[in-house]
Amino acid sequence: MKVLIIGHGNMGKTYANSFISSRFIKPEDIFVLVRNSDFSKIESAIPKANFSTSVSEKIGDFDIVILAVKPQDFTVLAVSIKPYLKDSQIIFSVMAGITIAKLETQLSCSKIVRSMPNIPTQIGMGMTVFTASANVDRKELFIIQNLINTTGKSVYAENEKLIDAATAISGSGPAYVFYFMQSMIKAAVDLGFNESEAELLVNQTFMGSVAIQNSYSLSNEEWIAKVASKGGTTESALRIFEKGILEKTIIEAVKAANDRAMELGS
Repeated sequence: MKVLIIGHGNMGKTYANSFISSRFIKPEDIFVLVRNSDFSKIESAIPKANFSTSVSEKIGDFDIVILAVKPQDFTVLAVSIKPYLKDSQIIFSVMAGITIAKLETQLSCSKIVRSMPNIPTQIGMGMTVFTASANVDRKELFIIQNLINTTGKSVYAENEKLIDAATAISGSGPAYVFYFMQSMIKAAVDLGFNESEAELLVNQTFMGSVAIQNSYSLSNEEWIAKVASKGGTTESALRIFEKGILEKTIIEAVKAANDRAMELGS
């Protein structure tokens, strides 16, 4: 199986490195189409001969074509590669907001996979939601999911609208986590810890909480009850969350992200 990755930014590099490190695809079977012709500065196990800036009929030789460019660059890219694509190829998009219908129309291809990865894919801890056009068969979906799972975990969604929802939850989600962590770090500093101590306290608390939550079959509500003893310190903090309607604020924020994702895709 030969794969062409168009774009060598964060996602292009992530997929290339993950395919190689997992030994799912050999380095010599991965080709990359880039803008910058100076390949000498690119550190990769992929042979330098497999990098190119030229769009040619060779694009039609690949089993899978991964579109890892910015969404705003897609229209121009589509015009240049459309003449060389074949309907037997799988087009795998990691571009936010570009629908299957738009990909089919502008590329004249019928085997389309659309995905929404998140930033932890860069360390093999990603969460990706993906969907596909009707012409992608089960065997091809299985291959695609195996490719995606080299970067973490994945969920297949039959309803394409869930890609926008995934953008709001897992795609944007790391920023929500970082925001909450930073707020806790600021609180720790205000209470007397220095910056490095505050970061250690908060970082280890988040890592430990996720680890223990994954280790037992308890709900989040049950874990909250275990930590928050009646009349204790945790209960005092939770009352402030409830008073500030924090849960409602988080839900509204996620819905706003979903609405924006839908706008970008329209």
